[in-house]
Amino acid sequence: MDLYALMRPALGLVSPERAHELALAALRHGLVPAAPDGDDPVLATRVWGLSFPNPVGLAAGFDKNAEAVDAILGLGFGFVEAGTVTPRPQPGNPKPRLFRLEEDEGVINRFGFNSQGLDPFVRRLEARRAAGRPGIVGANVGKNKDTADAVDDYAAGIAATCRLADYLVCNISSPNTPGLRSLQAKVEMETLIAHAIAVRDAAIADPAARPPLLVKVAPDLDDQGLCDVAEVALETRVDGLIMGNTTLARPATLKSRFKGETGGLSGKPLFALSTERLAALYRLTRGRIPLVGVGGIASGADAYAKIRAGASLVQIYSAMVFGGPCLVARVKADLARRLKADGFTSVADAVGADAR
Repeated sequence: MDLYALMRPALGLVSPERAHELALAALRHGLVPAAPDGDDPVLATRVWGLSFPNPVGLAAGFDKNAEAVDAILGLGFGFVEAGTVTPRPQPGNPKPRLFRLEEDEGVINRFGFNSQGLDPFVRRLEARRAAGRPGIVGANVGKNKDTADAVDDYAAGIAATCRLADYLVCNISSPNTPGLRSLQAKVEMETLIAHAIAVRDAAIADPAARPPLLVKVAPDLDDQGLCDVAEVALETRVDGLIMGNTTLARPATLKSRFKGETGGLSGKPLFALSTERLAALYRLTRGRIPLVGVGGIASGADAYAKIRAGASLVQIYSAMVFGGPCLVARVKADLARRLKADGFTSVADAVGADAR
């Protein structure tokens, strides 16, 4: 897998979106070697009753249509989040809509929930479940751009995937679908979560068999918005929160000629903001709700900082553009070393160490 470093210059000659498509195709066809089996025992953790071999997952957005989840798990991820999937197929925003900020190790996208829709997404999850394939896979659901009722769209996604995914995520934080982030407002979020929970619970009678329901929120929330999210999460007893999505902010340090492109910024420039918001959310929820930390993770040190800020699990994505598939193993090895160096015997022991 170290061949990625040699391939990167060639991949840089094609558009970022085409490079992404080629990466998915290589995974689907078994052209990317799997990582060696086995993780350091210190990385094992249990969240929502699920046993994760390690806390490092792949964030939603890479495999939007659940086309290569098992191959991705084979790279060494502790879990994979497929989606965001919308009820009906939609093309997303016009191209170009993905930009590499090479000098900044960042990415700007304005995809707009391009999706094949629920039908093929569900068929693929059904096939892997029928085959008994191992590994934790989440389903990230969203709404169609032209939908008349956002709550109904999320309900459709939950109903279709709740028996097939190990956990569920309502993505209400993408900046690229008009009006989506308004669902983070207190009343709207309360309504959406209550309805999503009701749909899941009606579909699965046994509480022990219900997948946890998470909500993905934006790092751009102000202090009051973050307080509202924490209050709603505690009141509705949602199972977890993901902090966060891409940001509309543009740090003054950006150097790339693409820094002015419209869309959400991710990668290294997002790390400080998303980690500060994560720690704030951990304090506001008093550590009572498991948090997933995402945004700018490119090393074991970054993953460890997210965990110490309050994340029970972490996710990476944009850094894979620059580090390739080997990045997963490097992050895990460095994270294990740092946990042991500080005297922690498990990931869970380190969660929130810097935010208490």
